[in-house]
Amino acid sequence: MLNPETLDTIVSRGVSDIISRDEFIRLLQSGRPLRLKMGFDPSRPDIHLGHVVGLRKLRQLQDLGHQVILIVGDWTAQIGDPSGQSATRPMLTHEQVMENAQSYLRQFFKVVDQDRTQVVEQSEWFGKFTLADVIGLTGRFTVAQFLQRADFAQRYAEQRPIALTEMLYPLLQAYDSVAIESDVEFGGTDQMFNLLVGRELQGMMGQTPQQCFMMPILVGTDGVQKMSKSLGNYVAVDEAPADMYGKIMSIADGQIVRYYELLTDLPAAALSDVRRDLAQGSVNPMEHKKRLAWDITSQFHDADAADAAQAGFERVVQGRGLPDDMPEYSQEAIIKSSGGNLLRMLVDVGLASSVSDARRLMSQNAIEVIHPDGTRTLLIVGKGAEINPGDVIRAGRRRFVRITE
Repeated sequence: MLNPETLDTIVSRGVSDIISRDEFIRLLQSGRPLRLKMGFDPSRPDIHLGHVVGLRKLRQLQDLGHQVILIVGDWTAQIGDPSGQSATRPMLTHEQVMENAQSYLRQFFKVVDQDRTQVVEQSEWFGKFTLADVIGLTGRFTVAQFLQRADFAQRYAEQRPIALTEMLYPLLQAYDSVAIESDVEFGGTDQMFNLLVGRELQGMMGQTPQQCFMMPILVGTDGVQKMSKSLGNYVAVDEAPADMYGKIMSIADGQIVRYYELLTDLPAAALSDVRRDLAQGSVNPMEHKKRLAWDITSQFHDADAADAAQAGFERVVQGRGLPDDMPEYSQEAIIKSSGGNLLRMLVDVGLASSVSDARRLMSQNAIEVIHPDGTRTLLIVGKGAEINPGDVIRAGRRRFVRITE
């Protein structure tokens, strides 16, 4: 039997919903090792902190003796599932899928214990499927049932296309649960429909229906939208320590408690103290944010790396100093590559993602030249600027390049 504090951490902290919560608790208290299903779509190889919310829950349950079954979606990734994107994802070749999978696994095991994880590929069962198997699977559900899924319903109402292959995705994901005899499946709230289809299909096929464990969506560094690489508001698991620390320091103050809750092991009592401090304004939010950034950075690197990242942030961002290490570009090379165009030059040296991004940063007074004597010159749209060897160009708070001979 789990003690009440541990049980509350498992079923409440970092949890959006559990279907069915009572059944899940009963299974936990039974003492039987549970088969925990986590599937991933290797159409993208990167993991960010939004994914880590669920991975931490898997690790907690592993530490209680339960078994993680990680399913490589090598078939479903070749179909493409919008899952809230309201657009069909491009199909991938099997070679692309497996290349992405290797990158994903390397990052996945930074959180989840590799020795207590079984990795399987969907092709182990779908490779044996016949047309009769597919038709038999589709015959168990109706189109009307699938149009209840939010993104399908919206696209149907707006008369935008829904490919039949997309309709297959929830069925294939559901059959994964049957194939591995899943006890619990994990996913974000945007995956609820697919998880419930798996629960229903298991019951149809004579298995005990799985529990559906859903994690909340983590808001990105912009403080508004869900964390997403495509939106640029993400913190990747593979970030360098200084970048990880700096990005976490850029989150909105209103997200500090949420990040502590979902991404750290800060005890409940200490979390309440943070919440009270921020509500009362008795502590500068910067202090709690620095502790948060240090904690998360140390999880994916180590304490020394987190210390160095914090020292660098205090020197460069808070103290307006320069980093110890930064990319260097010769003046002659950047003039040659950019043709003397300032906006193009900022893109070429990696300070902006595009000319329009460079123009936006300059309009926000976010790019300046730091001269060897310590003086600073803002780069302004439409106004020329002289950049010489020895100058450092800063974009935003954390991106720097040095100009050489």
